Amino acid sequence: MDIIRNFPAIAILLCLFAGIFSSGLKEKAAGLVNSCLIVIEIGLNLATLLYTISLGDSFVYVMGKFPAPWGNELRVGVLEALLALFFCVIMFLSMWGGKHKLKDEVDPEKTFLYYVLLDLLLSSLLALIYTNDLFTAYVFVEINTISACGLIMIRQNGRTIEAAVRYMIMSLLGSGLLLLGICMLYDMTGHLLMSNIHEAILTIVAEGQYTIPLLIMIALISVGLAIKSALFPFHAWLPDAYGYSTVSAAAILSSLVSKGYIFLLIKIMYRVVGIDIFRNSHITDILFLFGLMGMIFGSLSAIRENDVRRMIAFSSVAQIGYIYMGFGMGTEAGMVASIFHILSHAATKSLLFIAAIGLTEVSDGKRQFIYLTGSGYRNKMSGVTFTVGSLAMVGVPLFSGFISKLLFSQAAILNHGKMLPAMIVLAISTILNAIYFMKTVIRIYTPVPNSPYPPMDLREHWRYATALFLFIVLNVVLGVFSDPIVRLISNGLAMLG
Repeated sequence: MDIIRNFPAIAILLCLFAGIFSSGLKEKAAGLVNSCLIVIEIGLNLATLLYTISLGDSFVYVMGKFPAPWGNELRVGVLEALLALFFCVIMFLSMWGGKHKLKDEVDPEKTFLYYVLLDLLLSSLLALIYTNDLFTAYVFVEINTISACGLIMIRQNGRTIEAAVRYMIMSLLGSGLLLLGICMLYDMTGHLLMSNIHEAILTIVAEGQYTIPLLIMIALISVGLAIKSALFPFHAWLPDAYGYSTVSAAAILSSLVSKGYIFLLIKIMYRVVGIDIFRNSHITDILFLFGLMGMIFGSLSAIRENDVRRMIAFSSVAQIGYIYMGFGMGTEAGMVASIFHILSHAATKSLLFIAAIGLTEVSDGKRQFIYLTGSGYRNKMSGVTFTVGSLAMVGVPLFSGFISKLLFSQAAILNHGKMLPAMIVLAISTILNAIYFMKTVIRIYTPVPNSPYPPMDLREHWRYATALFLFIVLNVVLGVFSDPIVRLISNGLAMLG
């Protein structure tokens, strides 16, 4: 069984080598390598998850057998393995769901580059999840940024290039703040391994030293990662980035990229700073406030949109607000709700982007709502899938979004100081979610006599239909079998510190 301890390192390195290898391949070969890679990654991370569950504790993998503080480490627990497995599944389904559009969206001569970027993106996500070294995390933050930027602009039209530039500017600002915070940490503690930093911070706090620098460091890292994950009001780059990139890229970017940064922040809260010290800094109160604002203003922006993909993108601003609201509660219940919502949002948002492209395909490729009228009849599978995603976002029982909102409500009730604003904004946000998602569902199921647009033959797009079906299954599984998942999250949080 000890060989399984090597799987996280193998998973990261496989993605890096696959990216290098794919750079010399043609379109189909690179696509095959990417598909095989993700299937292997699912197997590796599933085995790792089962191993950590049986072990009942996290384990440390020392890279190159060089011990701390000279060597680099991976630290793997239930939560890390669960997120890694889930991210690989979402990436696989997103790639399957958008593959039939890739020829129309990307120059065939550059398709191999698209797969190279996906491989590097997956390697960075896995590294952010597993690494126990703060500087290594920063290196892979930059790899993640460059890969995501390349995926946005690979369509090579004016809107995607503009979106990529805006994304890069904001992302570099976030990276710069994160690096400043890491430099301050290293200056105060002399360590880069997360566990060693935490021990040094406990000593610093006990002795009453570096009080102001410690607060500034926490603020810099929090703001830097909030910018990179598109927390309101740092979200201006998001609608164009998600709205005009390729279908698969939009699904992957919206569901996974920001979650990698968010999980890094969770690890810094628990494993680097310590959740009690982080809570006492009152940065959580600021995150709580911005989270509430994002829930409202993201939904209001989505209501005003007339483009279905930009509407889904603005919805992500609201959903990221939910996650930061849970952080801001400063309790274990709030953190469990936020992590479950990471899973719920990843499954649902990618589902919505993949379903939306099927609706636009039977509407002459147009994304404005007026042209989507009746598209649910012309593409029945996409219509059903979009409806399921909409119900999940609103919080209807049986779907993942209901469990998220239930967990947030329970966490709010247990937090007397923040219960009232959290419950009020949850209620308002749910109403706003219903307005723009149900409006879209009504639109796609409004009959159009003698529609000029032909229906989609799903037999010719079996891969797309299969991806949609599996997305629905995944959403229902999260909604119906949430108890064991919530227990895994709770156990993983206990191992994280």
